[in-house]
Amino acid sequence: MTEVIPSLRVSPGQAHPLGASELENGVNFAIFSQHATSVTLCLQLPQSREMLDTLHGEMIELTLDPQVNRTGDIWHICVEDLPRSNVLYGYYMDGPKDWSQGHRFDRSILLIDPYAKLVEGRRVFGDLNNRGSQFLGTFDFDTLPFDWGDGYKLPNILEKDLVIYEMNVRGFTADESSGLDPSIRGSYLGVIEKIPHLLELGINAVELLPAFEFDELEFQRRRNPRDHMINTWGYSTINFFAPMSRYASAGGGPVSASREFKEMVKALHGAGIEVILDVVYNHTNEADDENPYTTSFRGIDNKIYYMVDLNNGGQLLNFSGCGNTFNCNHPVVMEFILDSLRHWVTEYHIDGFRFDLASILCRGADGSPLNAPPLVRAIAKDSILSRCKIIAEPWDCGGLYLVGSFPNWDRWAEWNGIYRDDVRKFIKGDAGMKGSFATRMAGSADLYRVNKRMPCHSINFVIAHDGFTLYDLVSYNTKHNDANGEGGNDGSNDNFSWNCGAEGETADPKIQALRSRQMKNFHLALMASQGVPMMLMGDEYGHTRYGNNNSYGHDTAINHFQWGHLEAKNDHFRFFSELIKFRNRHHVFRRENFIGKSQVTWHEDNWDNAESKFLAFTLHDENGDDVYLVFNAHDYFVKVGIPSPPQKRQWFRVVDTNLESPDDIVLEGVPGIGARYNVAPYSSVLLKAKKK
Repeated sequence: MTEVIPSLRVSPGQAHPLGASELENGVNFAIFSQHATSVTLCLQLPQSREMLDTLHGEMIELTLDPQVNRTGDIWHICVEDLPRSNVLYGYYMDGPKDWSQGHRFDRSILLIDPYAKLVEGRRVFGDLNNRGSQFLGTFDFDTLPFDWGDGYKLPNILEKDLVIYEMNVRGFTADESSGLDPSIRGSYLGVIEKIPHLLELGINAVELLPAFEFDELEFQRRRNPRDHMINTWGYSTINFFAPMSRYASAGGGPVSASREFKEMVKALHGAGIEVILDVVYNHTNEADDENPYTTSFRGIDNKIYYMVDLNNGGQLLNFSGCGNTFNCNHPVVMEFILDSLRHWVTEYHIDGFRFDLASILCRGADGSPLNAPPLVRAIAKDSILSRCKIIAEPWDCGGLYLVGSFPNWDRWAEWNGIYRDDVRKFIKGDAGMKGSFATRMAGSADLYRVNKRMPCHSINFVIAHDGFTLYDLVSYNTKHNDANGEGGNDGSNDNFSWNCGAEGETADPKIQALRSRQMKNFHLALMASQGVPMMLMGDEYGHTRYGNNNSYGHDTAINHFQWGHLEAKNDHFRFFSELIKFRNRHHVFRRENFIGKSQVTWHEDNWDNAESKFLAFTLHDENGDDVYLVFNAHDYFVKVGIPSPPQKRQWFRVVDTNLESPDDIVLEGVPGIGARYNVAPYSSVLLKAKKK
């Protein structure tokens, strides 16, 4: 419905800043659209809205005059005497209907301002009674600036010293076993309550799965094979400035979400933990042309915001695997992305970003790869982002695989997918992997020793949210994704996993022991590698998704941290946390530069033997505190000669993954190491040189 309120006065407004901003005499609204021919600002005032959840109420429509309210490609208007908060707003836009030229205008769809700093929609995560919720922009100019505190400071952890914990805000505390009050389960405040766990584990950075506004019920808006799913991972962004509003406690809405997000960051920083956001600038929630879910960009200026193939009827290009591809290197879109990143750094004090499918950021408007992509360079050179960690997932769904060659300006780090694959293959006993395993342990110099790049530009991981959990990696040979509704066709088939003798759950104690040993072997390899280690939430107790390697759509125990299992698997957790702490205390694992001959000795003369699955080496410390490591991926014992320790030192056993807890890891070390050590099948050992 349209309602005209005579007291609502308007003036032309100004073109900048984009979004809703406060002026002395009102609220200014500014939005970009190069190709729109008509723009209407829609406002819903607090008194005309009884139920926020349904967003019902009368809408005031203000049509913008292109002769008065347009400067270049920016449409703008100032609305005077408007409330400074609790106003919802959106836009109707119209323009050319020629799909072959890339246009997708539809005057009937109410659109979210891309620069809206807050988004209102359904208030409760997964509320099936409100699956068709409308999402609209909002603002809050009434609340005082957030108080970060007098003693507040950023952790400013050196990249080489990071230990990253990849986690999902909701999944971390949504389960009843978290013991939290139901009002804060699955929320930003829930994360705060569990900071003691993160400190006990020993990590110093969290990498949050997408926490920008997304619609978790997007699969349920129409009948389809996935309409039973709830998007819990969040790789389907609606807006790139607004924190996910349904991560607020007690259904508090967007203003609460913004405040509580800052409280979470402040608390994590107070504990010495940095906050890295997983950001998805490669595509949006708006899907494809067959089943579009138009909420913003598509209806504002599809031809600008998305890559379209003008030689093929204006079809959307799809390098993301999600139906559309953001046109990242268009000047307008590039500045939009930079503005978004700067907003998260200045407003929310974020420490870094992991860019999902970042190879898309390296494509031009027609999808062709660029050697020096403007956006990637601009992020590396931006002064506001200069303190941030910037991490690329250096591939996309169009085959642009850039591990080791992502354009970097000596700033960008990369998820090292080659590390993941090579370590998985060696530990499970594949032939011919010893040399590659050694290269990965040493910091992947074959990939990153270029210009001024360093080992810390390799983000090492065995497990991430995509794919198997660590427990499933040693428990399943094949994926089991039937619950996803895609006939088992989704998810990677190349998992390099080994079930240790039985597929899935088993009561066989020998298989259980082998699986436990293998998980420890993987963790030791990860924590002893040069570069930056990243582990996945839940692997510290052996979380299982029962073989599902693409569990994005399950708001259940499949994705929720099981706090009861953590207590039950205390021995497993103890090994993981103690080993992280050992890494943090020993700089031989955290070299700033690539290790040379004086810093490592490879006890190896059998490099060319493809059947050799045994590797031993010593990392040398300038003070004599050397570390000796051995990995045996054979299915039999290997008796190895132990090298002499440095002068006035003797070897102490810190780790032997074949031993039962608590002997599997003893941080102060166990003396009495002889000249030879019998290394068990599928096990690993770490010795430390200490003064006699």
